[in-house]
Amino acid sequence: MTLRRGLYGTGFHRKKGGGSGLPIVLVIFFSVLAPLIFFVGRGLYTSTSFDQNDTASGSSKQEKDERITDKGKVLVEWCRLCIGEKGWHCNMLNLFSQKRQVQIGEDFLQVIDVIEASTVDLGPMSFDSLRKNNMSASWRSVGVETFAESNATTSKPNQIASNVRRETPKGKRDNVLADHSQFIDTPAKQYRRVNDIMQQLRDKRREKRAAELLRQDDEAIVKLENAAIERSKSVDSAVLGKYSIWRRENENENSDSTVRLMRDQMIMARVYLSIAKMKNKLDLQQELQTRLKESQRAVGEATTDADLHNSAPEKIKAMGQVLSKAREQLYDCKLVTGKLRAMLQTADEQVRSLKKQSTFLSQLAAKTIPNGIHCLSMRLTIEYYLLPLEKRKFPRSENLENPSLYHYALFSDNVLAASVVVNSTIMNAKDSSKHVFHLVTDKLNFAAMNMWFLLNPPGKATIHVENVDEFKWLNSSYCPVLRQLESAAMKEYYFKADHPTTLSSGSSNLKYRNPKYLSMLNHLRFYLPQVYPKLDKILFLDDDIVVQKDLTKLWSVDLHGKVNGAVETCGESFHRFDKYLNFTNPHIARNFDPNACGWAYGMNMFDLKEWKKKDITGIYHKWQNMNEDRALWKLGTLPPGLITFYGLTHPLEKSWHVLGLGYNPSVDRSEIDSAAVVHYNGNMKPWLELAMTKYRSYWTKYIKYDHPYLRNCKLSE
Repeated sequence: MTLRRGLYGTGFHRKKGGGSGLPIVLVIFFSVLAPLIFFVGRGLYTSTSFDQNDTASGSSKQEKDERITDKGKVLVEWCRLCIGEKGWHCNMLNLFSQKRQVQIGEDFLQVIDVIEASTVDLGPMSFDSLRKNNMSASWRSVGVETFAESNATTSKPNQIASNVRRETPKGKRDNVLADHSQFIDTPAKQYRRVNDIMQQLRDKRREKRAAELLRQDDEAIVKLENAAIERSKSVDSAVLGKYSIWRRENENENSDSTVRLMRDQMIMARVYLSIAKMKNKLDLQQELQTRLKESQRAVGEATTDADLHNSAPEKIKAMGQVLSKAREQLYDCKLVTGKLRAMLQTADEQVRSLKKQSTFLSQLAAKTIPNGIHCLSMRLTIEYYLLPLEKRKFPRSENLENPSLYHYALFSDNVLAASVVVNSTIMNAKDSSKHVFHLVTDKLNFAAMNMWFLLNPPGKATIHVENVDEFKWLNSSYCPVLRQLESAAMKEYYFKADHPTTLSSGSSNLKYRNPKYLSMLNHLRFYLPQVYPKLDKILFLDDDIVVQKDLTKLWSVDLHGKVNGAVETCGESFHRFDKYLNFTNPHIARNFDPNACGWAYGMNMFDLKEWKKKDITGIYHKWQNMNEDRALWKLGTLPPGLITFYGLTHPLEKSWHVLGLGYNPSVDRSEIDSAAVVHYNGNMKPWLELAMTKYRSYWTKYIKYDHPYLRNCKLSE
């Protein structure tokens, strides 16, 4: 087998004309091949090491072993192609350890892969092309088809070298060098080529890693959404009522989809409108503003698809087109996310502000008296003072101190509300002649209250009206509450000029600044034995209740030596003592159980004999004096009532007294119908416009709206 001489024949190794070829070989190696080997090996070692790590898990052990097995053959081919079979450069590999030789072999395999995959200036270049004789004439083998066969001759380097020397004419060496030089790039150019290939590989790895992270993120989002859906399924919509976003009508995903779509479009239009203004896209900004106004007019106050205007589909289509245009010109993920987050925060702040406003307005409405009731009080007052003195007295006054009758205590400044309590009690009583009503009001409503019951006597029942301001014994020297209300600190708390009165501030404590807490009518319940010294038992009623059954059986209930008979209001964790009292105060913590069950005012049976024995009023005075700085509880009568009657309250059956009609929309209808007394505790009183209409009929059916005074004051159902 003969070979044409390559770039390095034996002439470069033997002496000629007494000189040595070794310096020439060294010059060529260190100037051309050594830098090439250095840059290629150094640049690709890092790149290929990462590729090996990324692809090692996907490659089979068999494929890797086959590549490593051929590393020796590859190194021989590399050496023979670059520096000749007998070059001392190949022998330099023997200077490295076997482990290092394996690393060099693996690195060269990576170089081969990179060159095979690259399509740069010289086109794809690999050993396959060499085997197929895609090389210059000086590299073609004579009588040999492929380099695989010539590899078999590597065991006879001397013989091949002599064949090359004999086959290659001396005069053609320069031509051979010229032919081969076109395949040799400068080290800098080769380094740039390799860097480009390495960058491509790095980009592919980054894309792969990014895709993997996105996939993991999507999986995590799906898991969170599924978990949220499962949790939402456990929500009891019956408990949450009509105010719940999880109510039944929202279970249909397609319910009112058009309204939701238009609102979503308007949200995105506001986002792109802000970005267009920021990027000075005036035309697009104007177009977005126009479409946004059109959509707003089309939606209006609609909450369902049926409420939408007929032009809604056209508006949706037009808005969709401009949003698509805005997305093409303005979409920036970071900007859009930031705008949506800002809109969400703004909406959250608006919701909190509206909640405060709602609280403020509801408390304000609860404090006010409607114009119709105020008109009624004024007209009745005028009529009362026009009556002769002898006609201002009620009949059957001898029953007022008879302990064998059924006595009721009612303290109120609302004429219409008091009339409902009295009328409902009498209408459901078996024998109205045995019922005695003790009404106490203030001097402003004293005349009106008298006149109403003089004009509308409650059947055969006895009624008596008193003025709380005429109780001379009830003064600041005896009553701690009156003394505290006259103090500078309390006046500052209630009447300070710069006190928060806006819709968005001060609403949290407005509840405790209700005028009823300043009125002695509210605290008079702690002085029942003083007001009615000759009575043994008395049933206390609030003016926001309605009686639905005969209550005489309450007088036969055995209180077991307790003073107060009341319905307990505690559930599993609410309406217990820790809700009303400050258990961080040592006086409260030492004397009361935070888990003790609370009870309700509104319908309470008081044993006045036991009251006097246990000095209930004295206990109340003691704790009220300790709470001068409001450190034990805030204002009101229920917290001091819980303290005063602690351990002295007998629980009544819940059917006697059902509460919540003034705040809870989910009170069971069957409980209301079976209750002896229903209580509109809360801000939504039945005489106010904000009353819940579903409960209002229980109250209005005891009012005769055809009464001339009611018609004149425009009071109606």
